[in-house]
Amino acid sequence: MTIATLFITLLICMMIGMPIAIALGFSSMLTILLFSNDSLASIALKLYESTSEHYTLLAIPFFILSSAFLSTGGVARRIIDFAMDSVGHIRGGLAMASVMACMLFAAVSGSSPATVAAIGSIVIVGMVRAGYPEKFAAGVITTSGTLGILIPPSIVMLVYAAATEVSAARMFMAGLIPGLMMGLILMLAIYIVARIKKLPSRPFPGVKALTISSAKAFGGLALIFIVLGSIYGGVASPTEAAAVACVYAYFIAVFGYRDIGPLKNVAWRNQRESIIGASLRNIGHMLLAVIKTPADREIRHVVRDGAKVSIMLLFIIANAMLFAHVLTTERIPHIIAEAIVSLGLPAWGFLIIVNLLLLAAGNFMEPSAILLIMAPILFPIATQLGIDPIHLGIIMVVNMEIGMLTPPVGLNLFVTAGITGKSMGWVIQSCLPWLVLLLGFLILITYIPQISLFLPEYIDKLNGY
Repeated sequence: MTIATLFITLLICMMIGMPIAIALGFSSMLTILLFSNDSLASIALKLYESTSEHYTLLAIPFFILSSAFLSTGGVARRIIDFAMDSVGHIRGGLAMASVMACMLFAAVSGSSPATVAAIGSIVIVGMVRAGYPEKFAAGVITTSGTLGILIPPSIVMLVYAAATEVSAARMFMAGLIPGLMMGLILMLAIYIVARIKKLPSRPFPGVKALTISSAKAFGGLALIFIVLGSIYGGVASPTEAAAVACVYAYFIAVFGYRDIGPLKNVAWRNQRESIIGASLRNIGHMLLAVIKTPADREIRHVVRDGAKVSIMLLFIIANAMLFAHVLTTERIPHIIAEAIVSLGLPAWGFLIIVNLLLLAAGNFMEPSAILLIMAPILFPIATQLGIDPIHLGIIMVVNMEIGMLTPPVGLNLFVTAGITGKSMGWVIQSCLPWLVLLLGFLILITYIPQISLFLPEYIDKLNGY
């Protein structure tokens, strides 16, 4: 009766359009009132503990804010230029460069919709002008944008780590090879289609142009080495790396590229200006910019947008942790685990059920909410069946990628529809061939655990564990 009340109440609340955070909190409180010995005062305490006791969650607002600075600044445009100069001369190279740009931007943003918005708003128009079918361009970008939650650092991985109390650093390690693999599969598929359909390519710009574009993009790409290098090297935790990333993103956008903030349109060096004169002038401008930063309209807008997203996500997490608390105190995951184990279901059969459940949930809910609801239930069952928790996490993240492309709540579909001005039906059709590719990739990830586990196990071996 407790299980039925909790899940039926949650389902009804979601069906009538109640926000997911409120639905999670309401169904949890109702279950506590009807069946639990906990007092209502414990709810307030649990809501406070849900965020204050999970140090990993502190990384989320930092990564969101760093992503906001990079998305608003010209980092995406410079990454695209570098990708175009690198692979644009290959048949179908413009589309392959778009995938490469999404992979690189995913590694500095950690967000899938942000990747689609930042890269797609520039690249889709460029691909159409170059002679690519608009549906092909939209499908490539919408699908490639899903790499934002698979290639570390990933906000969704942080949510899974908080929900199951596994290592966020190990999740980041586990996501790197699958993310690169998915990107290469997409690029290979594009190359095959480009050869068949004779899609255009652009001439190689030359080593000099490639060197210049890589130097311009390096300011943003350096964030990949700062974040992942410090985490993989054991120098910093994901939370500490996220804080450094946030500060670095601010400096590179405001003081380096100067696309936003008080130094916007201020040149590093004017015509006929001496190096000494330019250096002194820039030092003065930068000191003044530090003082002006809190009052700058563009920077305040970026910080406000980052704060809105962080508050929304953390409010969902707080209510989901209350939901998980009810699950734990009422021993619901253990009851479900015992029922499934008693059926004699093998690990591979259980993983089929997991994928079907997550694919269905991805049609109706946002990825973070799905993880927070499903992870506490699936985690103990997977552990009993001998499935590695990190492997389970990557399976869930890949399912969330597919959820980004499936209606009616596929976030990437809405972003692409907004960029192209087309209907949702048109965007869904553009993604269908790529969705089949993602489903094939999900099968690989599900049944070849070493794709996910090789890197964390190898780094553990290097560290002597």
